[in-house]
Amino acid sequence: MTGASEESGLHHHLRRMTGRDPREEHRVATPLELLFDLTFVISFGAAAAQLAHALAEGHYATGLIGFGCAGFAICWAWTNFSWFSSAYDTDDWLFRVATMVQMSGVLVLGLGMPRLFASLEHGVHLDAGMMVVGYVIMRLAMVFQWLRAAWQDPTRHRATWTYAILVAALQLAWIALAVVAPPLGTAVALYGVLALAEVSAPILAEYGEGTPWHAHHIAERYSLFAIIALGEGIVGTVAALSAVVEAQGWTVDAALACIAGTGLTFGMWWVYYMLPSAEILHHHRKRAMIWSFGQLAIITAIVATGAGLHVAAYFIEHKAHISALATLLCVAVPLGIFLACIYALYAYLVRRFDPFHIWLLLGTAAMLALAIAAAANGVGMATCLLILTLAPLVTVIGYEALGHRHKLAVLAAQAKGNPHGP
Repeated sequence: MTGASEESGLHHHLRRMTGRDPREEHRVATPLELLFDLTFVISFGAAAAQLAHALAEGHYATGLIGFGCAGFAICWAWTNFSWFSSAYDTDDWLFRVATMVQMSGVLVLGLGMPRLFASLEHGVHLDAGMMVVGYVIMRLAMVFQWLRAAWQDPTRHRATWTYAILVAALQLAWIALAVVAPPLGTAVALYGVLALAEVSAPILAEYGEGTPWHAHHIAERYSLFAIIALGEGIVGTVAALSAVVEAQGWTVDAALACIAGTGLTFGMWWVYYMLPSAEILHHHRKRAMIWSFGQLAIITAIVATGAGLHVAAYFIEHKAHISALATLLCVAVPLGIFLACIYALYAYLVRRFDPFHIWLLLGTAAMLALAIAAAANGVGMATCLLILTLAPLVTVIGYEALGHRHKLAVLAAQAKGNPHGP
């Protein structure tokens, strides 16, 4: 006869949402979470495309403000779902339906991005109505999930009720902002205020015991989100390669563009997975909040780097209205931010700065400077991008040669109990 535990794995009847075991063995992302992540490919793609177009036209303020607004909405909606899922995923039919509602919100959010960027460029009011609708759909589904957890897990009622109340109140504020439609400058300022308020919700809710999220699971979730972001690097590479082939046929420049875009994306992926996220969070759960904010900065920089590669494609096709130097900076700046965030987050996690990193950072800065100098002196764009690929390669070589030993020693010390705090 099939046991009760085996039978529960064959159906998706309602289950009590009492919280997952934060030390559950072999916890991995579920198929539903992977399906949920796929919807963000659309949103990331729309945000990157709009950013690339604005930068190629020289409309830097439009691109950066629009991308900041879109990037926050995408990342924050994903973040709250992922942390909730790590703590309370029941995988019953009600949880699945609520997740499907959130997925529809992601798609609506992506459809609203062109109107947001157009209003920043031409309008006097911020046209974020459709984006707000998509965002609110996602967030109200999360309010339902938090209310369900608050009802069924009374041992953590303070955290779950705090989430439910704050998230619900903030959605009313977002709706009011979209309906009132204040002047552009005021709207952007209010957007920033509400974004800060959204960020404060988990800080208040997780104070004290918090929710039973799983360290290895949440680290895997962010790593999968980063891979989706890296997909924009592949899209940008294909665009750059297509531009070279269309303009010149299969030439040396075409080969260089292919190697540069693929190598840059692959190098960023390699560097990202050097972070000892799961191992540290398992022993030091209080470091998770700052870590998660750092992860969002890293992921946003990854998407922006992919958009920069698309700008390079516009430049090669002679469709960009900016200089070669400005074009290369569209790739080099977010790449530099990505690498700086990786090093900063590593130092925060382990609570120490490795002197060896100084040499790696100097080597990285030298490669970035060399690529920028090459662009300023008329070197071909494909060659400049290839030089830029060497920036993450410095970290990869340093880690594989020596850095992995330092990481092993640090992890051993963390496992035994680090004197540098929780």
